[in-house]
Amino acid sequence: MTRFLCLIPFALIASDALAQSAHEHDACARDVARFCRAHINDGDQAVLACLQQNRQRISRACEKVMAEHGQ
Repeated sequence: MTRFLCLIPFALIASDALAQSAHEHDACARDVARFCRAHINDGDQAVLACLQQNRQRISRACEKVMAEHGQ
């Protein structure tokens, strides 16, 4: 799960402020660990695709972050 700490901010956002990135990362960290652990080493796009496939199961906070970034 350590590698994930760097993945989500870049998978969902490209240039937002660092503080916002950390908040957005925190919103999805648990969902990635819970539903997408097997895809962490496959890269950002694989993790994002996994979150999208599990959209009905992810937290409201993560859903909101994804929606805010057009995902």
